[in-house]
Amino acid sequence: MAVDRNALKKWEKVREFALGLPGATEEFPWGGSVAKVNRKVFVFLGVDDGSHPLGVTVKLRDETAHAHALAAPGAEPTGYGLGKAGWVSLPLQEKGAPSADLLCDWVEESYRTIAPKRLIAELDAR
Repeated sequence: MAVDRNALKKWEKVREFALGLPGATEEFPWGGSVAKVNRKVFVFLGVDDGSHPLGVTVKLRDETAHAHALAAPGAEPTGYGLGKAGWVSLPLQEKGAPSADLLCDWVEESYRTIAPKRLIAELDAR
């Protein structure tokens, strides 16, 4: 499967943004990249090698953001029961997929849902 250049640029920007958040680390469970804070996943990034479509998965508790994310082309509640907890999977190669900036906003919201208060305070102080 060929990697869409525009989708890859979005993915790279989102990954860089996520890993730049206070205390964020990258790990590779289940064969894909995830960003964690305090040993908890706040964004699933998947793989960028073309073996699967590019996408990101974030946890959105804000009802408006959650509904907006689910309205994106190809978006769906995340499987394995995670969708019930607010997780949304967003493909990046779909026509009309969210911009990198909007995806980064959602990554930040997901981070704020997971991160401890001291790291959120550090982010707010930036």
